[in-house]
Amino acid sequence: MIEVFTTNIPNQIQGNKVVKSLKLYFSELQIDFDIEAPIVNYPRDHSILRVEGNTIDAEHIISIINKKGYKCHILEDKICH
Repeated sequence: MIEVFTTNIPNQIQGNKVVKSLKLYFSELQIDFDIEAPIVNYPRDHSILRVEGNTIDAEHIISIINKKGYKCHILEDKICH
C-alpha cells in the first residue's frame, strides 16, 4: 500500500526532521519527503510525503505532522480520462 500526502513543510531540512519523527512511530514503513514545484489547484509552495507499507495509519500520520505545526492532507487519487 502507498499513501501520498501534501504538506506545507517548507524545506528539505524540516522535512527530514518530520520523517525522522514519523519513523519513531512507524519504523516498518518506508517514508520519503520531496519539495515539489507548484501544481495547479494546490498551494503554491507544497511538499510531498510518500509512505509505503502493509498498513498505513493516515490519520495518525496527519496528526503527528499537524502537532509539529504543519498542514497535511491525503493526496486524492484521481483518474484522468
